[in-house]
Amino acid sequence: QVQLVESGGGLVPAGGSLRLSCAASGNIFSILVMGWYRQAPGKQRELVAAIGSGGNTNYADPVKDRFTISRDNAKNTVYLQMNSLKPEDTAAYYCNAVARDAKAGALNYWGQGTQVTVSS
Repeated sequence: QVQLVESGGGLVPAGGSLRLSCAASGNIFSILVMGWYRQAPGKQRELVAAIGSGGNTNYADPVKDRFTISRDNAKNTVYLQMNSLKPEDTAAYYCNAVARDAKAGALNYWGQGTQVTVSS
C-alpha cells in the first residue's frame, strides 16, 4: 500500500506560479513512477507530468516549458512547479503513483487532490 498526500494548491492570477507537493508513505520502495494528473469540470482526467525512478520525465504538450516535475527521494516527495499559469490550467490536481504489486503486477494509487484555480 502507498499513501499520497498533496498540498500547495490555491488561487493565483494568470501568469503566476504555484508549487504542488506530494508526500508518499507506506511501501515507497515499490513505487515505479510518480506523476501529476488534472481534471477540470466536465473533462476527463489527464496526465500533466510524470517522473520515473531513474529521474526520466514526461510532460503533456500544454504544460511543456511551463511546468517542472521533480522528486526528493530523501523526503519521498514529488513536486510540480507550475509557472506562467493560465486560466485553462484550472483543475483539481491529483498525485499518482504506480507501484509494483506481487499479484497484480502494478497498481495505481491516488492522492485526494488539490484545487488549482487561475484567475484571468
